Amino acid sequence: MLIYLVQHADANKEDIDPSRSLSGKGLQDIKVVASYVSRLNIKVYKIFHSNKLRAKQTAEILSENLKPTKGFSEVDGLAPLDDPNIWADRLKDIPDDIILVGHLPHLGKLASLLLSVGTDKNIISFKMAGIVCLKKNDAGEWSLQWMLTPEIVTGEKNSCDGL
Repeated sequence: MLIYLVQHADANKEDIDPSRSLSGKGLQDIKVVASYVSRLNIKVYKIFHSNKLRAKQTAEILSENLKPTKGFSEVDGLAPLDDPNIWADRLKDIPDDIILVGHLPHLGKLASLLLSVGTDKNIISFKMAGIVCLKKNDAGEWSLQWMLTPEIVTGEKNSCDGL
């Protein structure tokens, strides 16, 4: 099983847009990333997102490009301060590849929990509109497979310049 963890794309500031819809940059970033991953032949069963507008808009764009078998839907347990154990437990019963679109610090804590380092350690530096792919083996252990950011897709300068 593969799980793709996606931090929502950049959103407008609350004082400009109380609903915090995606900004122009956010829309551009997630469209570029979604288009790129659609060419990787990724097949997902469903995309789940939090109840925040920015997560829903991110999920919609991913859904348009990846065409998940069961579409996308809002679920609980993906809000910024939700307990990561909620989804760690749910994932035990989900055999299909899925995408979770959510927020920090929740996604970071969930990834750390799945990778067996505990929720108090931040081992993955999530980026807005970025995708982190984790794989569960037959023993139920998770491993990091890859990470993709808008900067990698577009070739923009980023913190990995020396590589």
